[in-house]
Parts: sequence; structure tokens; C-alpha cells
Amino acid sequence: MPILVYVLGVGTKSAIAISLVSVGTVSLIGTILHWQKGNVRADIALLFAPTAMLGAYLGALFASLPWVSEDAQLLCFSIAMVMASLFMILKSKQPSKTAQMTHAEPSVKKNAPPHWLMIPAEGLGIGMITGFVGIGGGFAIVPALVLLTNMPMKQAIGTSLLIITLKSITGFLGYLGQVQMSWSLVGSFSLAAGLGTLLGSYLNQFMSARILQASFGYFVLSFAFLMLTAQFSF
Repeated sequence: MPILVYVLGVGTKSAIAISLVSVGTVSLIGTILHWQKGNVRADIALLFAPTAMLGAYLGALFASLPWVSEDAQLLCFSIAMVMASLFMILKSKQPSKTAQMTHAEPSVKKNAPPHWLMIPAEGLGIGMITGFVGIGGGFAIVPALVLLTNMPMKQAIGTSLLIITLKSITGFLGYLGQVQMSWSLVGSFSLAAGLGTLLGSYLNQFMSARILQASFGYFVLSFAFLMLTAQFSF
């Protein structure tokens, strides 16, 4: 979304709608790759996704209201970027603790039932954020799935991609007909994002996951800082 707004000069609301298509495309590719490895829990996704899809649609409709300013959306997006980047940076600095939680949590809470009522509620909240600012929300979905269902981290990542795919679709539908969009830009940007996903998936095997996560976290934090500086400089 920042690339569309600051580099290509697309309006904020249109950029969010286009980014939802891009996020959905990337997530769909990731879902297929994880599904082939058995890392997608469709049953949990079907419990999480309906409210997430509803929230994304409602968030998009709310964002499309004429009195919701683009500056407010950019500010919310910047805050979401800061939260996501801090989560990734802090998580990368505690690899042993994360690994212990991932493997030990299921055995400790083996007999504890998943918090089924919390899953749809979490989905609704994350979905509304997705529809309003166009962010996928994986940084919130993955830990929620691990904590609420006790599933392993790899399954949580694969399952989150399926959820993001579905709610991106409904979020985009909420903007459809409400904002102006260049369909050629939608297609080319989504195609580029999909190809980038495949390339990134290949290059990922040559890099340390901890270093990659920390580097990306600092990159996102820097971009969020630049966005906030640009907004408050006017």
C-alpha cells in the first residue's frame, strides 16, 4: 500500500483496495505451498474465517464512507506497521523461547480445549483492521492460532494464509464499486507480488529465519517512521 500511494501516486482508498488483491494473491500462493506440506488446518480456518471475512467487509464499507479521511487511514496503517514490526523484532530476539513455546505448549496443555469462542471474536477484530487499512494481519493471526488452539507454529502460519486469502476477498468486495481502480494496475501489481512470493520462497532456504525476520521488522519499522513523518510534516 505505501508503494502504491507514495511511489505510484494512487489514492489511499484505491491503494488499499488494490493491496487487498495483492495480499490475497500472495496468501493464496502461500496457502497452496503450505497445503502440499500438510500445514493447513482447514477446520480451524473455517472457524476463524467467517467472522474475519465479515469484519473485512464491514471495515471496507466503513473506510469507504465519505467522512473517513485518507489521512486517518494512513495513520492507522502506520500504527499497524509499527505494531507488526515490533512483534517481529521482539520475536526474532527470543528464538529459544519461541521454540520452547511452539513445542512445549501442546504437551503442557494437551488436555485443555481450544478457546473456540475467542477464535471467531479474534477473527472479527482482525478482519475489520484488514478491511480498513489493507494489512493482512498475519502478525496477529499466527500467535492467536498458537495460543488459542495449541497448534504447531508451521500449521499456524499455513492456516493463517488461508484465512488471509478469504478475508482479503471480502475486504476487496467491500471497496468494489466504492472507489476508482485501474484494473491493469490491479493485475500487474498482483502478478508482480505473486512472482515475488515464489522468488522469496526459493531464496528463503538460503537465509536464517531469525535474521530475516529481524531485518524485515526493522525495514517495516523504518518505513512506518517515514510514513508518520510525512503525515505530520503537513
